[in-house]
Amino acid sequence: MRNLIADPEVIAPNFKRRLSGVTTTLLRVVPVQARFLRIAALGPDLPEQTPQIRFRDVPKLARRPAGRPFRIWHARRNIEMLPGLILRSLGFPLKLVFTSASQREHSAWSRFLIARMDAIIATSAAGAAYLKRPSTVVMHGIDIDVFRPPVAGETPPPVLAEAVARGRVIGCFGRIRAQKGTDVFVAAMIAVLPDYPDATALVLGRATAEYTGFLNDLKARVAAAGLTDRILFPGEVGPLETPDYYRPLALFIAPQRWEGFGVTPLEAMASGAPVVATTVGAFSSLVVDEETGSLIPPGDVEAMVAATRRWLDDEPGRARAGAAARARVAGRFSLEGEARNINAVYQDLWDAA
Repeated sequence: MRNLIADPEVIAPNFKRRLSGVTTTLLRVVPVQARFLRIAALGPDLPEQTPQIRFRDVPKLARRPAGRPFRIWHARRNIEMLPGLILRSLGFPLKLVFTSASQREHSAWSRFLIARMDAIIATSAAGAAYLKRPSTVVMHGIDIDVFRPPVAGETPPPVLAEAVARGRVIGCFGRIRAQKGTDVFVAAMIAVLPDYPDATALVLGRATAEYTGFLNDLKARVAAAGLTDRILFPGEVGPLETPDYYRPLALFIAPQRWEGFGVTPLEAMASGAPVVATTVGAFSSLVVDEETGSLIPPGDVEAMVAATRRWLDDEPGRARAGAAARARVAGRFSLEGEARNINAVYQDLWDAA
């Protein structure tokens, strides 16, 4: 049964059907925000447990919410900013908030939409510099009760059963495409794995239609190296299943060439795995070099190979780094902290009224 909110103070639209990082972070933070205010997601194919409203109930938003002078419409994409502007032009009592994860110049259309928002949130200081207007930096957080290290006797996902029995698993999660550096990860694993017979690499994610050839080329390289049973491509899993794939990891690698924020290192760190990450997105703010993992240049296969070997060769150090990684997430990147900071942006708008 769906968790329907009758009179939301805040609407969080999510109009993209395909699973993405933006969708995943929204689905995680909205239920935590809902502990403190009446917030509802709006979109297709939302999980039943997510606080939400139906499209057919949108006309009811034309009235003021109980106890508030207006509702907040919190968009995270252009396709969600535009409907907010349209509804407000029709007389709906709305203030518009936009969260930007981008670390690049926005298009003219995006700038047009952003200029009409009432408040802006950036997910990093680097991203805020591209907005050309004041914003509040709110970095993403992680639920450390969901993303956690494994407990004794816990069964890994079936696709990893043989790999876990063999020894150590090295993970790389996310969309399979050049921007995400999946080819760099595969090249590094082809170089590393022959020297570590206990290690398996896991590429968790999907390639969209335009990157099918890219994925097929990676699989062909793996087959040519004789590593088909040790570099695994199980496809994409849903956000509720993803934590199960982090727990068996001995090491996580974030090989992106470009990233807006990038939440996968936090998920891995919360799960107790050290992280080798490129210096893109917010990764340099998340990973502490030589303390919770390693930072390397994007696109550098040799640096990735060296960092992977460094952690595989130092088992006590790897365990210390994994514990330090989890402690860093718990202390600085909690999901509740993210929710409270976003809610504070809403409250500033209400207080100003």
